[in-house]
Amino acid sequence: MTTSAVPDATGRFGRFGGTFVPETLIAPLRDLDHAWQEARGDDAFWDELNALLADYVGRPTPLYLAERLTAHARGDTGSAARIWLKREDLAHTGAHKINNTVGQALLTKRLGKARIIAETGAGQHGVASATAAALVGLECVVYMGAEDARRQHLNVTRMTMLGAEVREVESGSRTLKDATNEAMRDWMASSENTHYILGSVVGPHPFPSLVRDLQRVIGRETKQQCLDRLGALPDAIVACVGGGSNAAGIFYDFVEDARVKLVGVEAGGDRPDGDATTGLHAAPLSFGEPGVLHGSLSYVLQDTHGQTGEAHSCSAGLDYPGVGPEHAYWKDAARVDYRVCGDRRAMDAFLLLGRTEGILCALETAHAVAEAIDLAREMPSGANLVINLSGRGDKDVEEAARLLAELG
Repeated sequence: MTTSAVPDATGRFGRFGGTFVPETLIAPLRDLDHAWQEARGDDAFWDELNALLADYVGRPTPLYLAERLTAHARGDTGSAARIWLKREDLAHTGAHKINNTVGQALLTKRLGKARIIAETGAGQHGVASATAAALVGLECVVYMGAEDARRQHLNVTRMTMLGAEVREVESGSRTLKDATNEAMRDWMASSENTHYILGSVVGPHPFPSLVRDLQRVIGRETKQQCLDRLGALPDAIVACVGGGSNAAGIFYDFVEDARVKLVGVEAGGDRPDGDATTGLHAAPLSFGEPGVLHGSLSYVLQDTHGQTGEAHSCSAGLDYPGVGPEHAYWKDAARVDYRVCGDRRAMDAFLLLGRTEGILCALETAHAVAEAIDLAREMPSGANLVINLSGRGDKDVEEAARLLAELG
């Protein structure tokens, strides 16, 4: 498939994407699209961003051979692919989110706006937004569901210490969907002086492609690192998928090379095998239907009346009933293999990575680790598999301990 063909001028990835928003947001979205197209073609913008990515964010992040995790996957049979970790957890603030927020903060300055807003689930995008706002001198408000704020109290504290105002959302399921709703409402009322730093490849055009382009640095680095270290492209890449920014970032530069297997892992929650009931999982690509959510058409979890359904995951960052439209496009084109990993398997992988490699990853990332181990066992020992280790698990330690006690 040809990645350059999408999105089209209207923000469509095939039948997905688009701009389904109130009239009040059409003008700011048009202004944002214009500013982004100008910035994309401006060497000075990329020089400034790349300097910050190197000297402030700490890029490139390492590509690390997880030898003990590989040995565990091989077990008694001695057969499994070598497992490599793309260490986004080592980026400043502890996750891939900073790649996007620094870029959008620079774009906010180009737009001449003094205030940013953001939504957050796991808190990492909120922390990254607060960080970028402090870096360039912007006012920052972060919307966060009250349930997520409970699960991610450490990140709430970090945001506040960085100078951001955290507004907890009590409506709905009190998670990421509801935080996004409130951020959109704020933006409708304040777009004249406010830019919305959307945290994933979701929402109305141009956000899905804008965020993807800012996260592409992950895939570009991974490709070069594999060529330098292995003399070839990897055989497979695995990443977790909520909204889908870390996965889109690492997948995009490999989409046109069919030799590289791409696997996205959604949150299966506590769904019994075969049960697609909403509220038990957060897997719209696996169990959802096409629908409009937060300004774009993609796969969405829906109830029997066509209303947006509830989502559930042990990881706050995957607890979202929709997904980016480019992922929907890749699913329908059968370019990416989307799989499901439940809470129990994710928790086991969280512990396994810690005890084999000394790395506590984010609970979101643990879903990718779990599926990658199974996939590695299906591959020959000479093959190479890369996991996008999208974030570190400091934020999840208390919640993981509680969940492990419950799961027994």
